[in-house]
Amino acid sequence: MKKLGLLCFISLFSLQIFAQEEEVTKTGWNFGALPTITFDTDLGFQYGALVNLYNYGDGSRYPNYNHSLYFEVSRFTKGSGINRFYYDSDQLIPGLQTSLDISFLSDQAYDFYGFNGFDAVVNPDWIDDTQPDDTYKTRMFYKYDRKMFRFKMDLQGKISGEKLKWATGVNLLNFNIGKVDLEKLNKGKEGDEVLPDVDGLYQKYQDWGIISVEEADGGFVPELKAGLVYDTRDNRPNPMKGIWTEAVLVGAPEFLGAESGFAKLSLTHRQYFTLIPNDLSLAYRLAYQTTIAGHAPFYYQTQVIVSELKGAASEGMGGAKSIRGVRRNRIVGDGFFYGNLEARWKFARFRFINNNFYLGLNGFTDFGQVTKKIDNTSPDGFIPEPEGYFDNDAEKMHFSYGAGLRIVMNQNFVIAVDYGFAADERDGDSGLYIGLNYLF
Repeated sequence: MKKLGLLCFISLFSLQIFAQEEEVTKTGWNFGALPTITFDTDLGFQYGALVNLYNYGDGSRYPNYNHSLYFEVSRFTKGSGINRFYYDSDQLIPGLQTSLDISFLSDQAYDFYGFNGFDAVVNPDWIDDTQPDDTYKTRMFYKYDRKMFRFKMDLQGKISGEKLKWATGVNLLNFNIGKVDLEKLNKGKEGDEVLPDVDGLYQKYQDWGIISVEEADGGFVPELKAGLVYDTRDNRPNPMKGIWTEAVLVGAPEFLGAESGFAKLSLTHRQYFTLIPNDLSLAYRLAYQTTIAGHAPFYYQTQVIVSELKGAASEGMGGAKSIRGVRRNRIVGDGFFYGNLEARWKFARFRFINNNFYLGLNGFTDFGQVTKKIDNTSPDGFIPEPEGYFDNDAEKMHFSYGAGLRIVMNQNFVIAVDYGFAADERDGDSGLYIGLNYLF
């Protein structure tokens, strides 16, 4: 499935660049706003808008802000959409970093390629409608319908000085899952454009008993979090130096309503090096996440645990937020390791409409691998091995590489464009991602 993405933003043509001029100190409320337009063959046009409001107070802390409020409402013409409110502040409660996220995310074609990375075979001919009828299945073969509601509140407080902090929070997730709604997606289509009504991989995993009846339609995950954070970054949106390391333990207990109780551990280390003061930096991230107790339901396994939410979703090993250029959700396991290495260059600075801007270029490589596999056997011990679906013990490191552009206002509002290439054709071809914020 090919996707064309376009974000319409304020024109930057004919601007005079002031590379050496000091920045304007911002005070009070400032905002960045973007209309969004994308097109997808199966989902239709996406339309909507996002607004990010920043309050800098009297400007004495600039570029640090006192309050940030983010709003996004967008829709696809055939039903999918994003509805999100996010708030972040270290001033609301003195001495605490407070963040709140309330979101409803609907996806009529959520990617599902099976479990354990390369152990799950992806056959691109099955979703290529230019192939003969005896080969092509449906473009929706590796998809299911997912709706997710999220209420997430996180707090951080100081333990020692400004660097070592404790972190705690609650994340209430409700997943509503079913097979792709072909009737809705086929509306207005005729002839060869109509999506065939055949079972996809999600239905087959149910038939084989890999996905249980209890988990097949989704469920409720009440997640509690506790952790430690060590943070010496000089700037949160795009640090030039410092480290940001965290150890986070999350648990979803059954007594709070979880369908099955479990606990996971997440370890993440990020480090930033200045190569040319103010202009060029090198950054890397290494992360490990695994289940340490209980059974995590399959619909939760795509979630990537973080102490600070950087976008509408933190999920999908493969795709915009983890391994760019690799198919979204290509790498799903009970435990996994991933990393990113980026060179970040701020090549131009200027003022426009009394705001500070800079333009940046990134070169990157991403990688990851399943370290603890999900059991592919059914409860009665049946191990399905139909031809074309499994390649046991094939999992190894996945790699991608690419480049990106950043357009940044007042050091906080970041428009991000990345294009990544998968190094192995089993992971797909390439991907274009247009959104907000640096990856880490």
